[in-house]
Amino acid sequence: MEEISFRTKIFIGEHALDRLNQIIAERIFIVTDPYIEKSGMTAEVTSRLQSKDNEYQIFSDIVPDPPIETVAAGVKVIQEFNPSVLIAIGGGSAIDAAKAMKDFAIRLSPQQKDMKFIAIPTTSGTGTEVTSFSVITDEVNHVKHPLVSDALLPDEAILDTHLVKSVPPTITADTGMDVLTHAIEAYVSTKANDFSDAFAEKAVQLIFDYLPRCYKDGNDLVAREKVHHASCLAGLAFNMVGLGINHSIAHVCGAQFHIPHGRMNALLLTPVIEYNAGLQGLTHQSFSAAAKKYAQLARVSGLPAANVRVGINSLIQHINQLKRELRMPTSLRACGLKKEQVISALAAISEAALKDGCTATNPRIPTNKEIETIVERLY
Repeated sequence: MEEISFRTKIFIGEHALDRLNQIIAERIFIVTDPYIEKSGMTAEVTSRLQSKDNEYQIFSDIVPDPPIETVAAGVKVIQEFNPSVLIAIGGGSAIDAAKAMKDFAIRLSPQQKDMKFIAIPTTSGTGTEVTSFSVITDEVNHVKHPLVSDALLPDEAILDTHLVKSVPPTITADTGMDVLTHAIEAYVSTKANDFSDAFAEKAVQLIFDYLPRCYKDGNDLVAREKVHHASCLAGLAFNMVGLGINHSIAHVCGAQFHIPHGRMNALLLTPVIEYNAGLQGLTHQSFSAAAKKYAQLARVSGLPAANVRVGINSLIQHINQLKRELRMPTSLRACGLKKEQVISALAAISEAALKDGCTATNPRIPTNKEIETIVERLY
């Protein structure tokens, strides 16, 4: 028996931020980053909280790949301020950091468990506003630590398209490819079901149709909204059924090589599909379940898929074409790495990736050597 539930209330559409007008007489801890605060987006939140007997405090020390030390600093402020509402506004780093802060604050002070958590994403990528996952970084050991707990799920998510229209093209591409990776990995997860498949299929279709438009014209609010929704849909999908080695490897490589998470996922996506599909030498009668699902995903996306092999190749070619449209690097070399950097890190990468929680739901459980081969191919 499996249970499927969605705890997070999602507010969408024009003026979604006006949901904040309903918050009255609360102590509110706002977690964000310096850019979001300076850009005026934080003011979009605070302007809706003022004059309603609310008190708020802003913590804006969030940096990309939030380190443990930043989380600890936020926990300290929570203990001192004792908020009743936690609002995270920003990209995945801000929301992930806020999740970790809440989790550790509750462990230290159980009375904090009633603190309402509202997530407001300003990028369309992680889907973290609807997931029980968070990733924090150990900068000393160059390791990203995924946290997984239902306690990390936001109570509410606000998807306001106007907050993502100023995202630069490069970040639009990186985060959009993160969405695509979430959806595809959820689709072939060993725990995938009809419900997660529905979310994943829709997310893939929206990314294929609208991500290039967002990249070319950030003011295309229709495309922005569709990609923002795709991010949330993919988050709902993988929160139900998990991810795979694309993310396992990306977590480690991102920390080792300081490559943005979505970009690292994009580099890995087609090699991982090829590995999981395992087409080499197979007859038409012996395709794996994952191979058949990749072909089905091509089919529902309107790509040629006369048979399984054609479908998988169509999917791979379409993803590669998408990356070209988004002008994304196609190798670790193009990301500025030297070959000796990659080779010397292979053993540590494979060891950490095998231990990563995402590996358990990958359709194939790889060996150390297979992971090393995937990473080496990226150079």
